[in-house]
Amino acid sequence: MRYDPFARGPHPVGVVTLSSKDALRERELPLEIWYPAHPDQRGRDLDPASQAKVQPMPAAAPLGQAAVRDVPSAPGPHPVVAFSHGFAGHRCQSTFLCTHLASHGYVVVAPDHVGNTTVDVMTQAMQMLQEQGKIPGPEELSHRIQEIADLRPGDLGHALDRVLSGSVALLGEVDASRVAVTGHSFGGWTTLMTTGLDRRIRAAVPLAPAGGETDLPSNPFESDRLLAWDRDVPTLYLVADRDSVLPLRGMHQLYADTRGPRRMVILEDADHQHFCDNAEQVHELMRAMPLPGIAGSAALKSKMAPFAELTPAGQTEQAIRGLTLAHFDAVLNAREEACELLADVGGVLAALGLRADVA
Repeated sequence: MRYDPFARGPHPVGVVTLSSKDALRERELPLEIWYPAHPDQRGRDLDPASQAKVQPMPAAAPLGQAAVRDVPSAPGPHPVVAFSHGFAGHRCQSTFLCTHLASHGYVVVAPDHVGNTTVDVMTQAMQMLQEQGKIPGPEELSHRIQEIADLRPGDLGHALDRVLSGSVALLGEVDASRVAVTGHSFGGWTTLMTTGLDRRIRAAVPLAPAGGETDLPSNPFESDRLLAWDRDVPTLYLVADRDSVLPLRGMHQLYADTRGPRRMVILEDADHQHFCDNAEQVHELMRAMPLPGIAGSAALKSKMAPFAELTPAGQTEQAIRGLTLAHFDAVLNAREEACELLADVGGVLAALGLRADVA
């Protein structure tokens, strides 16, 4: 069978939600874990009637994800991927990617970065409004980013500890020698930082990562430690050419400063939210709402094109899924077909009708 990382894999997908206590840091983290499910679950993960639901906010309508809740796992051992959400995101923000990896045999664990989720950030803003009569501005936002930045790599490390410990019964056997990490925006920053700190990580895919040059007067994501790696880790950057939140020049800067084997794919006519589920709705919501402290709300909105002028979400999702999987397959599973595909990324994407530049 021809290698096709863009198509959904042979495994049905299971998902389990749990709360995990990091005793050393006195931090309780919700975890979402996707995994290859037993073959008798085939089709149930794609049936809206049996799919697990995602509800990122208490008042929001539940949304389906391509997974079935709390079902038996397929036999292992399975490689493991940790996913890190963005600023004001949540652990289920990119299920289109996490469930895809699980369908190809990976266990994927995503923590909520407590204090920096959608609900947390909105609650903090409302509390400040009630107490001080204003919403967070650039200084408050920068301070909060620096606080949570110190916690994020430990969150991913703890999530990996929990999965690799074998204490999650539904997961079956996992392979501690095959570990990777990915994440979006602030989660892309977390991906890069954690890669340098955690020697278990053998492959990384930062998605539109923070940490490079920005249009802000000061860069709260800047850190001398970000790419101070003491080893080579194969890294695939997936970024958007019309990113209105984090400028593309910052991605080029990070890419240039990354040691070891690396590649960058720049998705054409894509913006920052193309790496999330329901990209069009999230993008248009950002265009419609005030965004204090993020390079200035008016300045940011002026850069955001209507989503109708951008690449449809389904096309960018296909590229993100397939290239992320191919990178992990090449590094963790030593699949020669994946290596060959990545060597001709531009041609492969063009054949699929997907537009991108390759660095």
